[in-house]
Amino acid sequence: MNMPVKEPASVPPAEPSRWNASLALGISRTARGSVLKSNVHHGPLYVQKPFYPEGRELAHVYLLHPPGGMVSGDTLAISASLGPAASALITTPGAGRAYKARADKTLQRQTLRFELAEQATLEWLPLESIIYPGANTRLDTDVYLSAGASYIGWDVTSLGLPASSQPFSADSSFTQNLNLFRDGRLVLRERLVVDGQQGLYAAMTGLQSMPISGMMVAGPFLSDGSPDQPDGQALLTEEHIQQLRELLQPDGSGKAYLTGVTLNHDFLIIRYLGHCSEQGRSLFTRCWQEIRPLLTGRNACAPRIWAT
Repeated sequence: MNMPVKEPASVPPAEPSRWNASLALGISRTARGSVLKSNVHHGPLYVQKPFYPEGRELAHVYLLHPPGGMVSGDTLAISASLGPAASALITTPGAGRAYKARADKTLQRQTLRFELAEQATLEWLPLESIIYPGANTRLDTDVYLSAGASYIGWDVTSLGLPASSQPFSADSSFTQNLNLFRDGRLVLRERLVVDGQQGLYAAMTGLQSMPISGMMVAGPFLSDGSPDQPDGQALLTEEHIQQLRELLQPDGSGKAYLTGVTLNHDFLIIRYLGHCSEQGRSLFTRCWQEIRPLLTGRNACAPRIWAT
């Protein structure tokens, strides 16, 4: 008797690998200075311990992401909440990366949310983000400042791998958003959308085919035209702005680049557009060295991890 042949059970397709991660930091000012009161993480994203090269009043925090980058479907969610009068400098030991997306172009996303209570100070100074050819990436940053709080933050982004002659290809997509709130009111919104080498990437009013872009934000400052100066709020004069513009001028060596310095709604905005991420970070670091004493009353103290 012939027995019917049983068809093998169909194997469902494997789920694409995803390595989501989240990190929520809580930093408080106590009798022992600014301390990391809470550190909740999920997945491969964490910090080991804060460092205090400037004394206990300000914590240096290094974000660690062992995979080193995002693939299709990955989401990194990072948040930091600073209590009243707490101070922190957060940086990264290496560049962030968004690798080439899968054929279905599933999004790779990073979200940052910073909440600063009264008189708190946060410096967000990461190394550059590298967006690989073929990536589909979105980076979102939301900053919420309470009365008397101050913020310095920058980002430097490499579209493609210019050092390896791998341009931001036609199938690449990048979106970047920054929203900055002061006492619950939106005071600064920046949005950048780049698809391949067309449109904004090549436009003279856009990136002008320069693969490295950067933006630095610091404030709030008062300007020369402010009628009153609240206690403790830093004053930024036209002379200071002119000094920063001169600091950013090309010295005649290396490839040409563009920079800009403006004051918008009490926030200093510095922009870089060029061909070298190291050059962009170096210029921002020089500006930070000038801005930091004005805004926070502290001289610049570079994180030790930058020297490794």
